[in-house]
Amino acid sequence: MLIRAAHIDELSLLQDIERAAGECFRTIGMPEIADDEPVPLEELHGHLRAGLAWVAAEGAGTGNPVGYLLADRVDGNLHVEQVSVHPDRARRRIGRSLLEHLAERARAEGAPALTLTTFTDVPWNAPYYVRCGFRTLDESGLGPGLRDIRDREAVHGLARWPRVCMRRDLLAGHRTLGTASGQSSGRSAG
Repeated sequence: MLIRAAHIDELSLLQDIERAAGECFRTIGMPEIADDEPVPLEELHGHLRAGLAWVAAEGAGTGNPVGYLLADRVDGNLHVEQVSVHPDRARRRIGRSLLEHLAERARAEGAPALTLTTFTDVPWNAPYYVRCGFRTLDESGLGPGLRDIRDREAVHGLARWPRVCMRRDLLAGHRTLGTASGQSSGRSAG
C-alpha cells in the first residue's frame, strides 16, 4: 500500500469511496449518514491545492486509490476532516496508515497534535480512533476552530447522534488540559 498525494483526476473516485464507505451506517440505524452527499468536488480541489489530500493506493506506479484522507489546519494542529476506506479493503490497516502519514506530516510542520470530530457510539469511529492514539476532549480542551467545526456539524444535523472532539498529541511532553478519559471518538472523520 502506497500513501501519496491525491491526483486531480481521482477526485470523483474519492467521492465514490466515501459513498461506498458510508453504506455501513445503514446497518447501525444511521441511514441519513449513508445518504449524505460526499465531500463536494470544489472542496476536494481545495484540499488538493493546499497539499492536504492523500490516498492509499494499491498496485504498481501511482496505483488505484482504495482510501483517502483530507486534512485542514485547525487551532495550530492538523485536523482530520475526512478519512474513508472502501469497504472491500476494510480491516487492512489502511485508515491507520493514512493517519500515520498525517502524523508524520504534522510532526514535520511542527504541529503538536492531530484532531478530529466523530461519532461516539459507532465502532469504527470513536473506539477505532482511541486505538489509534486519540483521546476525547472535554469542553475546556476545545479551541475556537474545533468549536466552530462542532457548531457547523450540528447545523448539518450530525448532533442528532453523540459526537466528540478528539486529539492525538504528537510532540513529546506536549499535553493539553481538558481531556476526559474513558470516552472514545462521524462521517466527518470516518
